[in-house]
Amino acid sequence: MTEHQLRAQMVTLARSMFERGYATGGAGNLSLKLPNGYFLATPTGSSFGRLDAERLSVVDIEGNHISGDRPSKEVAFHLAIYRNNADCKAIVHLHSTYLTALSCLEGLDPDNAIAPFTPYYVMRVGQLPVIPYLRPGDPRIAEELAKRAADYRAFLLANHGPVVTGSSLIDAVDNAEELEETAKLALILEGKAIRYLTNTEIDDLKGRGK
Repeated sequence: MTEHQLRAQMVTLARSMFERGYATGGAGNLSLKLPNGYFLATPTGSSFGRLDAERLSVVDIEGNHISGDRPSKEVAFHLAIYRNNADCKAIVHLHSTYLTALSCLEGLDPDNAIAPFTPYYVMRVGQLPVIPYLRPGDPRIAEELAKRAADYRAFLLANHGPVVTGSSLIDAVDNAEELEETAKLALILEGKAIRYLTNTEIDDLKGRGK
């Protein structure tokens, strides 16, 4: 896709998520890798429902502002993932309701906040490690994500929200939506006897695609 097409796609997908309640106000941010090696990102404080394709931020891999409006300070942790995972081409960071609620719970397994109980969670996300709480914009978020970037497709920032990767922006959005639905189901089922997938069933699903 051309840069023009990718800009239009980001605006369309962001608006779709906004209209369906995945993002509110100026919360959350998106990014993707451009054909020229730069990165397209949502500007600081921008609403997913009101993005302007021509004003989207462009930065290089070091975070230098190339063009467009000023990028979100959180673009730093996006870039940390790109630097440490060559397969990642796009990132979705949301403050979506159910994943943010999940991120506020005590006692989450730091290696996997949601034990697998649906096949599509396994195929699209696999595991959801928890990043310990750090204030938004803290550079240590990037450091924590960099350590794990090569091994996971998604992360849960404690008391904050999810960070989800993909092979394209469409893939990252699909992964984020599947993850949000899984968190919703996990909270609905809390306190009930859940039939979790067995290790054999999980192994069978790995590598089967989405």
